[in-house]
Amino acid sequence: MAELVYRPVIGLAQTLFKAWDLKIDCRGSENIPRAGGAVLVSNHISYLDFVFNGLAALPQKRLVRFMAKESVFRHRISGPLMRGMKHIPVDRKQGEAAYAHALDSLKSGEIIGVFPEATISESFTLKSFKSGAARLAQEAGVPLVPMAVWGTQRLWTKGHPRNLKRSHTPITIRVGEAFEASREQYAGAITRRLRERVQELLEAAQRAYPGRPKGPEDSWWLPAHLGGTAPTPEALKAAEAH
Repeated sequence: MAELVYRPVIGLAQTLFKAWDLKIDCRGSENIPRAGGAVLVSNHISYLDFVFNGLAALPQKRLVRFMAKESVFRHRISGPLMRGMKHIPVDRKQGEAAYAHALDSLKSGEIIGVFPEATISESFTLKSFKSGAARLAQEAGVPLVPMAVWGTQRLWTKGHPRNLKRSHTPITIRVGEAFEASREQYAGAITRRLRERVQELLEAAQRAYPGRPKGPEDSWWLPAHLGGTAPTPEALKAAEAH
């Protein structure tokens, strides 16, 4: 079926990236399969992560169908675009339909993009992973492809104003080697391995990242363990408890 929406959206995104003068450093795209199904799994620190995850697949001439919360599909602007790009709406109260949709897409040879943290990490560290990505890969018989993005939180993230202007912001993307999700293993064990791989890629992206805070007031996008002022996971949990 012709991609009447996805490819023009990609073109628009690439034009915007040039206008914003983003410094995108993407490595490891060759690890994304050129054919057949796969589950692409990433950390989640920005509302724009799916755009950059999809960008990493372009050198392999692949389009990624992302699983995203159902409210995005109800929005008057993003909704028609998300449906046109054949992304998959997820109703957290009735996740079975989204799972079945993703499974069918994988079996038909599509790449499905999943954020196993399920929500943006406001500490910019990895949250715990849900096991859906591992279960999908197991059931469909397709590989898992771990990846990490860094710098996207500086453009648009939860609790901070958007910075969608010519900002010269560096964006670092790292894609790891694909690995099989054996049906002989528990999904929980595969999920732990997957999280470890994403953590390694995230740390590699952070080490390679050329940007630094301009001063104390600009350190909000760095996690506390790297010297920034982002809230710690423990502080966020304590705030949620109240």
